[in-house]
Amino acid sequence: MKEFEEVYSTYFRDVELYLRAICHDAHLAEELTEQVFFRALKALPEFRGDCDIRTWLCAMGRNAYLSHLRKQKPTVDIEELNIPDPRQGIEERICDKEQAMDIHRVLHALPEPYKEVFSLRVFSQLSFVDIGSLFGKTANWACVTYHRARQKIKDALEVSE
Repeated sequence: MKEFEEVYSTYFRDVELYLRAICHDAHLAEELTEQVFFRALKALPEFRGDCDIRTWLCAMGRNAYLSHLRKQKPTVDIEELNIPDPRQGIEERICDKEQAMDIHRVLHALPEPYKEVFSLRVFSQLSFVDIGSLFGKTANWACVTYHRARQKIKDALEVSE
């Protein structure tokens, strides 16, 4: 039980931030994070350590979010975007609160796996190795997917201009 308490206190915030980044809903992220740690409590004795425990917990979070999405009716939320300076990098734009919402809107509309890979890299600051392992792919696949997602976001922001 002490081992679980350490995992909980060490990784709770990381898992919650990851879920906030992919679902864009603080309440839902908190609920899903609770589910993840409830499942982790039961599954921790079987954790083999093949990957980083943060990666394992985020994968559980991803699966919980995907299960939640399957239960929901699909909705499309399209609003007119305020266009940021296209010469700025995507990461710098996220730091600007006014432009961050525009990026999140574009990111939300991206297809998978681009949306999730970008979120894992930028918001959760996972390595390409960890991202690749979450998807059962290589680090190179994660890197290429991330850069394609960046380009798609940049293109969508420029088109909206």
